[in-house]
Formats: sequence, C-alpha cells, structure tokens
Amino acid sequence: MRRTDRLFDLIQILRDGRLHVASEMAARLDVSVRTIWRDMATLMASGLPVEGERGVGYILRSPITLPPMILTNPELEALRLGVRLVAEGADPGLARAARLLATKIASVTPAPPEGDADELFVFTGQEVNRAAPHLPILRKAIRARHRLTITYIDPAGRETHRDIRPLALEFWGRVWTLAAWCEARAGFRSFRVDRIMGLTDTGEVFAPDKDKGLDAYRAQSES
Repeated sequence: MRRTDRLFDLIQILRDGRLHVASEMAARLDVSVRTIWRDMATLMASGLPVEGERGVGYILRSPITLPPMILTNPELEALRLGVRLVAEGADPGLARAARLLATKIASVTPAPPEGDADELFVFTGQEVNRAAPHLPILRKAIRARHRLTITYIDPAGRETHRDIRPLALEFWGRVWTLAAWCEARAGFRSFRVDRIMGLTDTGEVFAPDKDKGLDAYRAQSES
C-alpha cells in the first residue's frame, strides 16, 4: 500500500471521533505499530486536528472533509487563483481565512513558476468597496435563513424597499450579487450587493420552501 493511501485510510478510521490505539490501526492496515506511529506524527505535523501519543491512542478532535490529495499542476494553479480571488475580495472574514489557507498551501507545494498567472486577478474598485460592509451580514443571514429588509437602488436609479429571503451570494470578478426570493414581487430576484444602501436582519426565520429555494432559483435561471 502506498503511504498516501495509508494516510487516507487512517483519516477514515479516525473520522468516527473515537480513540484508536496504534495496535488496532496497525492490525486493520496490516502494517507495524512503528509505521502507525510515524504516520500519525505526519498527520499531526500537517495541521490536522489529531491528538494523541504512543501508548495512549489517537483521536480526531474536529471533523474534516478534505482527505490527502495529489493535485496536478493545472489543479494547483486553479486552487491558488481561487484562494487569491477570495483573499483580495471584499469579505474581510473570508479574506483573512484565505490568506491563512494560502500560507498552508505554500508550505506544502512547490513555488509557482516565475511570471505565473497569479497576477491575473486584481480585485479593486468601487463596486467591491461598496459591497464589503454587507457581505458578512448576508452570509450569516443565508446560513440562518433570516428574512432581510433592504433599501435598494434599481438600475433606473430609483430607491426601493424589499423584504427578501436571501439564498446565495455570487461573485462575478468585480460585482457581488445576491440571489433571493422577493416577497413584494412574489418571485426570484438577483440584487447587486453594491446597490444595497441599507440592510436589516429581521431575525425572522423563514421555513424551507422548495418553490422559493435555491434549487428553484437555479432552475429558473437555467430555463
């Protein structure tokens, strides 16, 4: 068994959240206990939330969803560019997390070639700056399914007030948009976040409704 495959299998064993001793894992993978010790040291050094020691056992303290992966050069380039997009975007919380992730990626991958496409993305502009204050509130409301009241400037320059169900945020390279169900119009709408002048989280939770949810919005957009 390749070491990469064995490390993957060890993570799968630990994902149940229970304490596992080295002898048990060694028997399951048909390797020596010393091999398990070395592999566990590698996993712990990689930053995975694994705790334990020889003679006691090992446990995964928090869930993870990304197993060890071997990335091709194009895949690695896509990962770098995606992280850069978020790191230089308008959402301060996600930008901070992306910078930390970029540091971890750099520590375990080869440096990008000189003059790589890393400079293709520059995320500045009035649209991004105007959207920035709203993004954390919108992300929180989407996760909690909270109704929002917004003051919005439509393309004709008119000010409108809407009660909406926020469904998803989308970034288009310069402009953030919010997919939502608009209660006043009884239909789906896409709002440019930089045109939102005021935003209030009502704290009112809306119940899931397949006819007013994200899947229905996407189906309508694609039709």
